[in-house]
Amino acid sequence: MHKPENETLSCRNMNLKVNQEGINYKNSDNKLNAEKSISLLYPSIIRVFEVYEIQKYGEVLYFYGIPKIDTANIEGELWAQFYHFGFRCNLKYELGEYFLLAAPEEKTTENIWIILVLFIATFFTTMICGAWLFGVDPLNEPLQLFKGLPFTLAIMAVLGSHEMAHYLIARYHGMEVSLPYFIPFPAFIGTMGAVIRYKGPLPSRKALFDIGIAGPFTGLLVSVAVTFIGFNLKLPSSKHLPDFLMSNIGLPPLFVFIQNLAGAKGGILNPIAFAGWVGMLVTLLNLLPAGQLDGGHMIRAMFGKKAEQIFVLMPCILLLVGLYVIYWLKEDGLIWIFWAVLLWAFAAMGHPSPLNDELELDKIRILIGIVMFILGFLCFTLIPFKLMT
Repeated sequence: MHKPENETLSCRNMNLKVNQEGINYKNSDNKLNAEKSISLLYPSIIRVFEVYEIQKYGEVLYFYGIPKIDTANIEGELWAQFYHFGFRCNLKYELGEYFLLAAPEEKTTENIWIILVLFIATFFTTMICGAWLFGVDPLNEPLQLFKGLPFTLAIMAVLGSHEMAHYLIARYHGMEVSLPYFIPFPAFIGTMGAVIRYKGPLPSRKALFDIGIAGPFTGLLVSVAVTFIGFNLKLPSSKHLPDFLMSNIGLPPLFVFIQNLAGAKGGILNPIAFAGWVGMLVTLLNLLPAGQLDGGHMIRAMFGKKAEQIFVLMPCILLLVGLYVIYWLKEDGLIWIFWAVLLWAFAAMGHPSPLNDELELDKIRILIGIVMFILGFLCFTLIPFKLMT
């Protein structure tokens, strides 16, 4: 790549001096904007990169110089400040020279109407399924659909809190991220969950860990609260409860502990308690240490590039679990076969590296991560679904 021509600015030592001689600006605004951008970015750059020449090409600034620190860490060190001033940062090495490329960040706007429509649609699909769980026939008793509202509030609190925690922590770390997109699904629980879209690179392993653990931790807390509330509510009086609630659902250790704590007996679950059970299953699946699941983010942050070995190993473990359930226990273990195949696909895709990938996590975060994985394991059961025959 050749250096851009026409506009060259120079600086010496620690003092920023702009030499305008020979520079052809189309108007004074371009000149002022360039000088303002340089004055904003230069103090951060000079900490890690000794600049000897600055050039401008269109809206892009090129800072030529010599790295003061490991080149693998420069983008991570500068990302937050560049993002704060509306720029993205890239370190390049071409023709024997290092240069930092500072380009204006293209801000994207979310279509809030799509988010709102999906939220409203999910509200109604979960209420319909909730009414069904409470013994209402949605087709013949449409005026009774409001009875599913408690389940709607419970399940959307469980799933929504998970994604909102990701959203808030990502914003805290300076990342651009969308609000949650709920996914309506007119069956089972009325939704396939919610997702958010991350934009831009991950600034550091610390940010990767914080974002990864925030969702499962918050979602699990809400799931525990919802489960406890559900066990303290009376069962629906209807005699026409769906077979699903009368099926032998596999109860994980954490769920059983809350059941005993609340003094509840086994048998049919209150739909609110069932929403808590769903939340625990979602927490378990998200904490699987592979790919770009929350557990994968945490493991990648905790172990760095060594996590790739765990990403490959985890699908094999799930495959063995599925085969054990099917051929030894003679039960339905297809859920684990499905997730084994899914995690192999995730492993093949790889995991994006944070900008500052060399800085290891502190011991406190590693300890918190271990505790979170233990809590996730307490949400595990070999046979989540075992329908009565």
